[in-house]
Amino acid sequence: MITGIKGTRFRRAAAVTVTTGAVLAVGAFGAAPAGAVTTPTIAAAGGYVMNNGTGTTLYTKAADTRRSTGSTTKIMTAKVVLAQSNLNLDAKVTVQKAYSDYVVANNASQAHLIVGDKATVRQLLYGLMLPSGCDAAYALADKFGSGATRDARVKSFIGKMNTAAQSLGLKNTHFDSFDGIGHGANYSTPRDLTKIASSAMKNSTFKAIVKTQNTQQKVTTKSGGYRYYNWENTNKPLLSGYSGTIGIKTGSGPEAKYCLVFAATRNGKTVIGTVLASTSIDARTADAKKLLTYGFAK
Repeated sequence: MITGIKGTRFRRAAAVTVTTGAVLAVGAFGAAPAGAVTTPTIAAAGGYVMNNGTGTTLYTKAADTRRSTGSTTKIMTAKVVLAQSNLNLDAKVTVQKAYSDYVVANNASQAHLIVGDKATVRQLLYGLMLPSGCDAAYALADKFGSGATRDARVKSFIGKMNTAAQSLGLKNTHFDSFDGIGHGANYSTPRDLTKIASSAMKNSTFKAIVKTQNTQQKVTTKSGGYRYYNWENTNKPLLSGYSGTIGIKTGSGPEAKYCLVFAATRNGKTVIGTVLASTSIDARTADAKKLLTYGFAK
């Protein structure tokens, strides 16, 4: 689906209408027109970038090919939580043994939540988005799903994630997990994920969380005391390494490879995008930097 890029090049060439051979030769082989920007090559299998203000597409590479999304799924997890009516971000949630058992059983990324601790919804969102805690994701799904059993509540919450995707008009996105540890039907595309992220970034709480590099959160313990959780953002290489970066979320997994949903603002312009199935942590960061620079230059 690189047709968009090729098509642009073709139209640019076609714009040099049939005149003399000399003019054609300069157009085809001479210096690039002033202001032309070279389309970057990325390691990721798929990519998409858009102007967040106008929605204009700036770059595509297999932008509509469905792929596993890893923990970039958690963008939708957070979006669904923040969309709850009468949401109280300071409401406390008690950490259950099921959440820690789950991350151990799946060897999953975690916020290292301790059973019996009481964390606020806001704190769980930090634990979800910074260290990419699948335990925090489970706690939020259990809290904001509906049903008499934990399994029913989780199923209900994932249903809300799919409803949210449908309401954004996304045809190539489906969730079967609350955290990206899929069961055969958890997928999206670079274009769809970028649209989910763009929508999520309209929420001030989400926006504040995803640009945070480190946080220390004080929670209440089972015995009524307190302890601190110290979390570092898995997206720190981009947040600290590219001027203007404002988020958003990393993801990885055996099937997903290395994914990154990213955004940066410079001179009042915000560029937002996604790379899926890059080849390493360093490569996905390099891909994002190239695409952001390209997006700002367009």
